[in-house]
Amino acid sequence: MDFDLFVIGGGSAGVRCARIAAGHGARTGVAESRFWGGTCVNIGCVPKKFLVMAAEYGALAQDARGFGWDTPKGKHDWSALLAAKDTEITRLNGIYKRLLDQAGATIFEAKASFIDSHTLDVGGRRITAEKIVIATGGHPTSLPIPGAELAIVSDDAFYLPAMPKRVAILGSGYIAVEFAGVFAGLGAQTHLIYRQPLPLRGFDADIRSGLAEELAQNGVTLHPGTTPHSIRAVNGAKHITLSDGSALEVDLVFFATGRAPNVSGLNLAAAGVKTTPSGAIHIDENLTTSTPNIYAIGDVTDRLNLTPVATAEGHALADTLFGNNPRSISLENVPTAVFSIPPVATVGLTEEQAAARGETKIFLTRFTPMRHALSRRPRKTIMKLLADAATDKIIGAHMLGEDAPEIMQGIAIAITAGATKADFDRTIGIHPTAAEEFVTLRSQTRVVGAKTPPK
Repeated sequence: MDFDLFVIGGGSAGVRCARIAAGHGARTGVAESRFWGGTCVNIGCVPKKFLVMAAEYGALAQDARGFGWDTPKGKHDWSALLAAKDTEITRLNGIYKRLLDQAGATIFEAKASFIDSHTLDVGGRRITAEKIVIATGGHPTSLPIPGAELAIVSDDAFYLPAMPKRVAILGSGYIAVEFAGVFAGLGAQTHLIYRQPLPLRGFDADIRSGLAEELAQNGVTLHPGTTPHSIRAVNGAKHITLSDGSALEVDLVFFATGRAPNVSGLNLAAAGVKTTPSGAIHIDENLTTSTPNIYAIGDVTDRLNLTPVATAEGHALADTLFGNNPRSISLENVPTAVFSIPPVATVGLTEEQAAARGETKIFLTRFTPMRHALSRRPRKTIMKLLADAATDKIIGAHMLGEDAPEIMQGIAIAITAGATKADFDRTIGIHPTAAEEFVTLRSQTRVVGAKTPPK
């Protein structure tokens, strides 16, 4: 065989797997046809957070007046923002490639597809490998409605030649609410159109309702319980017709309606690799596909599509195959953040999930952040803990508010370690901070779920 391991895909999962495997001494090859670092680094979480930060600066300039600063908001330069973003992304892109090179992996800037279970066509070159890892990620999808070709998806948003003045965003997941904050914060008239009653389906209900309020206060016009019917181009504008009979005229229509695994062109059938009904590559608990020597990691498996999960899978797989350290990762209590304005962060069960499992104590607080006592911005922070009534263990934590992602990382460690509500209660808070609220929540808000039957 030409290689002990060949990785298809140079995103977060693929680069980590290839780098660690090469470090363990495996003869490793890796192919990437677009850009090193994948979606997250190039057209995902990293550049998106830069845009979110840009949108927040305008609000901070206004808030500074409450602290005595005579700071005008000023005019935003979209092209300058994108140029700065591109410079940093190019730097990060190069780092990912250098990490592979320094680890001793052989790099192929080409597409790869299967010829058989041990043989690949890599840019027209025939390559053989003992083990093969598929780490090709996913891509954004649109809706099959008339005029869909007139809209953009998230990949396109990072290269817009000019900042639109009127935007309609379709969807209410991570990408939708994050870009709603970006466009509204940079001055666009922004509409968020979604079929659910509240944004962020699958998140805790208190957080969902709180975010809806914050989006509206930030100037985003919400259209809950609504779906798009068609899009038309009229005199340079986009006319979008909605299911409630209304219509909007905007400059940009943005599909944020989901993602799908990147499996097209891989010729999986030639290697006997099976996919799920949704098109994702089917794997077992060891990340093995239906073909024993072929593995799949990251978003192409469509399990929990988060960059740190993909990275952890790649590292664990490399250690298992070549590091004499068989291990797996747990998908329980995985913390996550939504970089909306303000952001959301969560770990563990939602109230609805916890109630279905058994009796759960709910601790909830809602308050004005200290900064906005002076800025007078009508913003609220929501913090919530869920404790199992039988064991006192914290089984869920949720936050909507400034610095939520930074705060939740530490809470996630505690929950992963099995901390109880009593452990939180005896922890000394850091004052004055928002984070201290998580260790000073004493008053129980309610109890949900079935009562434990008497023995």
